[in-house]
Amino acid sequence: MCTLEKRGNLFLLTLTGDNEHRFNPDTIATIISLLGQAKSQANRGSVLITTAHGKFFSNGFDLAWAQSSGSLTGAAERLHQMVESFKPVVAALLDLPMPTIAALNGHAAAAGLMLALSHDYIYMRRDRGVLYMSEVDIGLSMPDYFAAMVRCKIGTSAARREVLLSGKKIRGEEAVGFGIVDSAAHDSAEGVVEATVGLAEKLSAKKWKGDVYASIRKSLYPELCEILGLKATVFATPKL
Repeated sequence: MCTLEKRGNLFLLTLTGDNEHRFNPDTIATIISLLGQAKSQANRGSVLITTAHGKFFSNGFDLAWAQSSGSLTGAAERLHQMVESFKPVVAALLDLPMPTIAALNGHAAAAGLMLALSHDYIYMRRDRGVLYMSEVDIGLSMPDYFAAMVRCKIGTSAARREVLLSGKKIRGEEAVGFGIVDSAAHDSAEGVVEATVGLAEKLSAKKWKGDVYASIRKSLYPELCEILGLKATVFATPKL
């Protein structure tokens, strides 16, 4: 389902297996638990990289699990459950006291793209993988924190229109042009992870105080943090 590996100051969170890495209550609970472990073990210089195995980074919520309830009402209730239970994942990443990097090995769709956008940096492959918000195509409205995430992480109205209103599947170079991802110059999953490890090592060398870093991050996204129930802590002990 997912694993957390610690390599010195680097935490590597990996969605495991070769499937679509869809989020259901069990998967979500595991991710929250592993992010809690990373937070508890964090020190100056810690950095988190999140990646996955196989063709997909994540294809979003487990709609098959929702539909297996046997009724439309049950499916809607299960979908709402996943939307609400995924919110703490986003909150945990925004509150994590270290820089975070998403290494997209493949497709990132719907909640999978939200997971990626919850990180400070995003790298994706040049040869494979798309970013895709499927809600307009499958007839689902946007959760409030999804919409807030898009508003604060995707900088132009044109880019937001392409992502949300056209259902466009956005490949690497275009995603860089839209300012959604930081790099798409990598020809394999291994190449993406290697590049993000290089970035992580540079960030780790800064030895920033994690709680200050998290506070500054939260101050950048006040609307999203308000929806998530997060508050930026004010620190008055500058390094002079």
